[in-house]
Parts: sequence; C-alpha cells; structure tokens
Amino acid sequence: MAKFKYKATGRDGKIKEDVIDAPNKAKAEQILRSLGYQVISLNMDWASFEISFGSGKIPTKVISIFTRQFSTMIAAGLPLMQCLRILQEQTANKSFKGILKEMINDVESGATLADAMKKHKKAFPELYVNMVKAGEEGGALETILGRLATYLEKNEALTRKIKGAMIYPTIISIVMVIAVAVMLIFVIPIFAGMFTSFGGTLPLPTAILVGLSNFLRQNIIIIIIALGVIIFAVKSFQNTAQGRVFFDKLALGAPVFGDLQKKQVVARFSRTLATLLSSGVNIISALETTAKTAGNVVVESAILKARTAIQEGESISLPLSKEKVFPIMVVQMIRIGEETGGLESMLIKVADFYDEEVDAAVEALMSALEPLIMVILAVVVGGMMVAMYLPMFKMITLVSG
Repeated sequence: MAKFKYKATGRDGKIKEDVIDAPNKAKAEQILRSLGYQVISLNMDWASFEISFGSGKIPTKVISIFTRQFSTMIAAGLPLMQCLRILQEQTANKSFKGILKEMINDVESGATLADAMKKHKKAFPELYVNMVKAGEEGGALETILGRLATYLEKNEALTRKIKGAMIYPTIISIVMVIAVAVMLIFVIPIFAGMFTSFGGTLPLPTAILVGLSNFLRQNIIIIIIALGVIIFAVKSFQNTAQGRVFFDKLALGAPVFGDLQKKQVVARFSRTLATLLSSGVNIISALETTAKTAGNVVVESAILKARTAIQEGESISLPLSKEKVFPIMVVQMIRIGEETGGLESMLIKVADFYDEEVDAAVEALMSALEPLIMVILAVVVGGMMVAMYLPMFKMITLVSG
C-alpha cells in the first residue's frame, strides 16, 4: 500500500493537505472524490516510502487487543466511526494503523465494516470477516465482537503455550549443534596434531572422531551447499498439494508430537465451529470457514467431507466418525449435541476439554524433553571428550607400565 500526498478542496470550500493510503494513484483520487474532495494535486509521498520485508501479516495479538477494545467501546454505546478513529490513533503497529485508516475511508464511503475488513486478509482472516458480517446483518455486532475477542485470546494463549514449550529444547539443540561443530572444526584438529606427533595407533573412537573432523573441514562448503539444496527442495515440495498432505499426515502421526498436534487441531476445530454457529452463521458456511482455518490439510479434507455429507442430508458426526483425526469421544459428544439441539454448547465443552488436554500434554512434553535433551547433550559432548583423551590415557598406561 502506497502513500499519496494530496491537496484538495473540501465541501466546505476549505483547502486541505494530508496523506492518504491507496494501492495506486487512481484509487487514491477515487477515494478522495468519494469523500467529497476536489483534488488540486496528488503525488506519491516519497518521504514516507518504506521497503517492507516478510509477509506483512499483522500479529494475532494485535488483532486480539483491537477486537477486545472494539467490543468494549461498542458495548459502551460509542458510534462505529468514533470507535475506529480512537483505535486507529492508539494502535502502536504502523501497518495496522494504515489498515484502520483505509477501513475508516471505506466505511465513510458507504461500505459495511465486513466489506472494509475483507480487503485486508493479512489482518482479518475469513473467519473474522464472516462473523462481523453475521453480526452486522443480525444487529448483534457487540456480541459477535465479544465472542471473537474471546476466541482470539484463547487461540493466542494456546499457540503461545506450544511455542513456549519448544523454546527451551530448541535453544539447547542449537547450542549442542554449535558446540559439536566448534569441537570438530577447531578443537579436534589440535588434538589430532598432538596424537600424530606421539606416533602409535589411535583408539577406534578417537580415529573415528578425527576422521569425521577431517571430512567436515575438507567438505564444509559442499556440506553447506547440500544442506541448502535439501532445505530448498523440502520447502518446494511442502508448497505443493502432495507435499502439504505428506507433511501434515506426518505431523499427525509423529510420536509424542502427533498426539499434541491432534489435540490442538480438535480444540481449534471445536472452538471455531462453536463460535461461528453461535454467531448465526449457517452450518454449511461455518464448516467451510472452519476447514480453511484448520491449519492442516488432512483435517481440512475431513471437515469438507462432513460439509458435503450434511448437504446430502447426513449428520455432522457420521462423516467425522470415519476420519481417524477426530477421537471417538469428540464424535460422540457432537452426536449428542446434534440430537439434543445443543451442538454449540457441546462444541465449547469439547474445546475447553482439549485446551486443558493441550496444557497437560505440553507440561508432560517439557518434563520428558528436558532430561532427555540433557542426556543426549552429555552423551554427545562427553563422548567426544572421552574419545579425545583416550590416547592420553593409553600413553599414561604405557609409561606407567
């Protein structure tokens, strides 16, 4: 999104100079005219030009805070435009500030809030837009925003817990790899030179370690290139349809981590579907949106099969029972919810239960990983140290003998 500096005459006859965000100059002029301005001059604002890196996606936490504050303001009776202007002024995220500014322009031009949000997929996913649309059409925007805020907060907390659980193992693993690489490239060659000057035959562990060190030092460039090619090939395959299916199946079937992934998927599915249904979105659209936010193509496929089955007159639980992703207990609870007419409340109970299960699984994983990683670190680094000192022990034995 570019910034354009304009000079224009307003409806009151006064000349105004400001900056407007728009994808191009023509669109900027169109927005200004729709707001009742007669454009005098319009040029690219090069002073504010910035080169952005990465996807530009607005962090979930920013959207979560915005939604909670928006919900509170609407509940307090503030007009929609005043809420948006206040939120636009107080947000610290520059990208999101620009998005809110565009939304304000669009809503002032006659667009609905949902339509204004729909243009900014990096900030507002399809789930968010659909719920806001349902809230506007049903006159329950305050309620919908409150539910959305709760949903985003719980989802953010779940993601944060899982990421937090992986920080310690990741740091230790990186430290171990760096330590081993430094020893192989810099430390072992010094010991190898000492061993050569002593003469004699090296013990097998030491000979293997010296050979590995020599191989790494002689082929370090080739190894780095090979690793780069492998990573690129894996990433390219992962971006294909077959690759996504392969890796998502692998994630669900992985030991320990697969069970955690399934619980996270079930919690997200249940909470998303419950949130949409309670917001007045029909079951077909709700399942379609839920599938897109599943985060796993295997689960997405299972949900879309359920959607197709419902269109053909079946219940939700029957097609879900045929998929290995959803535990029997979940399917049974959904079936009970359908039969009693309390599907939404049952889905919320499932989501709450699996949120707790994820918490317990993360704690258990941390408890198991910490000692396991320390043992591996001790074995690898300790084994290398023993292998380096073995020739010295052998020499001391020969001398003392």
